[in-house]
Amino acid sequence: MRPLTWLGLLREGSGQIHPSRISHVLGVSLAVPFNTLLAGLQQVLCGRRLATAELHGPPVFIIGHWRSGTTLLHELMVLDERYSSPSTFQCFAPHHFLISEWVFQKFFRWLLPGKRPMDNMATGWDRPQEDEFALMNLGLPSPYRHIAFPRQVPRDLEYLDFEGVSRTDRDRWLAGLRRFLLGVSSVTGRPLVIKSPTHTGRIAELAKAFPDARFIHVTRDPRSLFPSTCRLWHSLADVQGLQVPRPYKPVEDAETTTPEKQYVIDCFRRMYAAFLRDRSKIDPSRIVELKYEDLIADPVESLHSIYQRLRLSDFESVRPTIEKWAESEHRSYKVNRHQLSDHDETLIREQWRDYFDAYGYV
Repeated sequence: MRPLTWLGLLREGSGQIHPSRISHVLGVSLAVPFNTLLAGLQQVLCGRRLATAELHGPPVFIIGHWRSGTTLLHELMVLDERYSSPSTFQCFAPHHFLISEWVFQKFFRWLLPGKRPMDNMATGWDRPQEDEFALMNLGLPSPYRHIAFPRQVPRDLEYLDFEGVSRTDRDRWLAGLRRFLLGVSSVTGRPLVIKSPTHTGRIAELAKAFPDARFIHVTRDPRSLFPSTCRLWHSLADVQGLQVPRPYKPVEDAETTTPEKQYVIDCFRRMYAAFLRDRSKIDPSRIVELKYEDLIADPVESLHSIYQRLRLSDFESVRPTIEKWAESEHRSYKVNRHQLSDHDETLIREQWRDYFDAYGYV
């Protein structure tokens, strides 16, 4: 982050920082001057390159609720070397990655944990990442700011669907997204596969801003999505937050609707009210739907179907790579099992009824 973004986030938190997280504050505060210096240096050295950057082919957006399998699909698609994606480093250092990424790749791999805390998937500066983190670090409004202060009222939820956001602010946000993707594209020189659950309710605006873009929407049984997403937000806040999140007690809270559960419910409803409304406006040749259950059962044929229906690159040239992954990694891939109380199932069946009905989860 740069100074105004960091100070703005702290101001939103009203100084309510837990003593155990002072090290987080100090770490980011020390990084801010370096980010500012490197951002200025990148502009001097790469300004002309960024000004003339272009997207190398239509972007592919992977959308769907958190914990629906979007990360797995993202990782699979970038096994095809004809495509690329924003990397973890690019998303966490969006101001200066053109001049600094190689340094972190070579000398600072130790700064990242070996596994993601919510699902034990591998991490690394070069692995594909959600561009939403880049947008937040660039100072654009993002619901992910809630991770920093999980005990406060969530902010920027209107940016899950742009409801109530002025045309001027929408255009400013979309311009920021495009600048970031152009910067990434200037490095990779290949079409981008972009994945962020937060883009799900933004599909209408994204389809206009990127007229040739393709969309892959992943769905999953809500009875798995709900407890898994509750665990996700707790894990992220526990590792990255400036406050200690409320205790995560799936058993003790089984018969109550906690603020954390309500947050998951509200985000889902907002995202899918917009998506289900706007889905039919997208040219059928530009969007495909995929069930997580089908992806897990047969990842090779799932990708084959996506390539065919969206008219992406020839799948047969990448089939051996995907089959090799399926024969090795997929065999050891374990789906987390989550408990769902009768209370919570009744709650989400009522609150998320349209999703249950639209995708046949009975």
